[in-house]
Amino acid sequence: MLFEEPVLIYGAGREALSTRAFLKAQQPDLRVFLTVDSGAADIPDTEFLPPDKIKAAIKAHRFGDIIKSPGVSRYKSIFDIARDAGIAVTSNLNLWEHAFRHGRTVIAITGTKGKSTTATLLHLMLTRSRVDVGLAGNVGVAPLDIADKHAVVIFELSSYQTADMNFLPDIAAITNLYPEHVDWHGGVERYYHDKLHLIDRDGGFPVALGAGARSNALVAKATRDHRRLLRDLNAEEQAAVEAAMSRSRLKGAHNLENALLAAQIALAAGGTLEGIVLGIRAFTPLPHRLEEHTFGGTLFVNDSIATNPEATKAALASYPGQRLALIAGGHEREQNYAELVSLLAGYGVTTIACLPVTGSRLASATSSIAPNITVLTPPDLEAAMQALYERRDQFDAAILSPGAPSYNQFKDFEERGRRFIDLAKSLFG
Repeated sequence: MLFEEPVLIYGAGREALSTRAFLKAQQPDLRVFLTVDSGAADIPDTEFLPPDKIKAAIKAHRFGDIIKSPGVSRYKSIFDIARDAGIAVTSNLNLWEHAFRHGRTVIAITGTKGKSTTATLLHLMLTRSRVDVGLAGNVGVAPLDIADKHAVVIFELSSYQTADMNFLPDIAAITNLYPEHVDWHGGVERYYHDKLHLIDRDGGFPVALGAGARSNALVAKATRDHRRLLRDLNAEEQAAVEAAMSRSRLKGAHNLENALLAAQIALAAGGTLEGIVLGIRAFTPLPHRLEEHTFGGTLFVNDSIATNPEATKAALASYPGQRLALIAGGHEREQNYAELVSLLAGYGVTTIACLPVTGSRLASATSSIAPNITVLTPPDLEAAMQALYERRDQFDAAILSPGAPSYNQFKDFEERGRRFIDLAKSLFG
């Protein structure tokens, strides 16, 4: 795919860097503009174009295409203006399709939670089955960076990416479906629509559904025809997965569901039962997902990647029989915490530190529904950890599982998770 006019990259980050490197390799002399709504505009070999100058640039037709990063909402009005002017809006993922899709098997996995673990497990299972497979998307590398290196490509896709995806996969999977990223999509109905765009398409490609997706009426409607569904695991296959899981580093019922879904896909994509078992045994927990550290005899669990209440529930359920201190709260995305709060005492939570801004809702609900739980309302993570240190006799394990994004106080969930562990080490170590 060659561009005849200059290009605008909208958004920075990993995918923008990948896009610029791809364009440089394909068309070294192509003029490339860059705009970002916030943060550093540090993509090399680009000309910065301030966001407030975009409309004028479109009117003057200074570029012929916009390549949008996933974190930039496709529903920004500027993209409608661009399309009306005949300027195409595309993505790193769709550029990969134009350049490298032919001759490759594509497995696309999405869901509100569990997609990263499922995709990673599937990659391990197929690799151990000696299938030539690569992993890209939100885990692994950016789509264009995987290029044409593998015969089979697993894409782990967010709702941002499924909304923009213009091509069909060979196998698609949905782990589950809950409200998230409501602000980006402009409402929960649109979030569901964009997430399910992965499977609600013409084309007979097979679909695999996780336990949380099978009982969802919206998923069932998007599946269209139950004959598209991959076959269930037989008794022998399920027993092998469960046995391997018991000897692995995977924790919790939610991860068993992820492993079963990954195994179902692996068998459909040429994997073997032996490879599936070896893949499960080789699994290492993803950074910031139930990542365990011990300092001063106290277990600290970094689950900073948990940006919705469902993920927080799964994290708490992974530590039965322990007294837990939970650190939760963050950026407001209209999360519904009612069910989570009703389950806190049953999960063994004795203390909850509620961070701004959603923490105010968590604190109020917890005080009302579970008055025996100690509720703290610190202004930031540092104050939360100090407060827990002063109450360290009240819990066996402290879990950072916010149930919310980090953007109001941190650059991303990785920075939040690293800070949590640093504070745990300095205070308790």
